[in-house]
Amino acid sequence: MNVRFNYLYRDGANYKQYGHTVFSNNSGLTSEEIENTIKACLIEANWFYADKWHLKDLQLYKWDEEIDHNWHEYENVELTGEEATGGDISDFVALIWSE
Repeated sequence: MNVRFNYLYRDGANYKQYGHTVFSNNSGLTSEEIENTIKACLIEANWFYADKWHLKDLQLYKWDEEIDHNWHEYENVELTGEEATGGDISDFVALIWSE
């Protein structure tokens, strides 16, 4: 099964923009292993910088200097039969662990 990484951008006015990336799972990592690594790498248990994790930036609306920020919010990972749109999850986990 592939792994779907779900995340969102919540702007300063609390508007949400959702996104996801589907990774292959050639190494057979469990969702628990993946989840534990991701949670260990998050800022204050919730946030990350999409560009540093090589994920699509979900900030679609006009930037407001007074209330907006660069952080994206982690939702969850889930096993899926969807076709992979990103690389392999083991490479992603290694990338975020090295940050």
